[in-house]
Amino acid sequence: MTERARSLGADAVVGIDLDYETVGANGGMLMVTASGTTIKI
Repeated sequence: MTERARSLGADAVVGIDLDYETVGANGGMLMVTASGTTIKI
């Protein structure tokens, strides 16, 4: 996330949200998503 923010010319990432959910027949996998807002100071 920080590498992508830097490539966009941002100085920081704020308001980060992490979510997860178990998937698969027996919940054997974990799907994780992360999002945030990039800012230029």
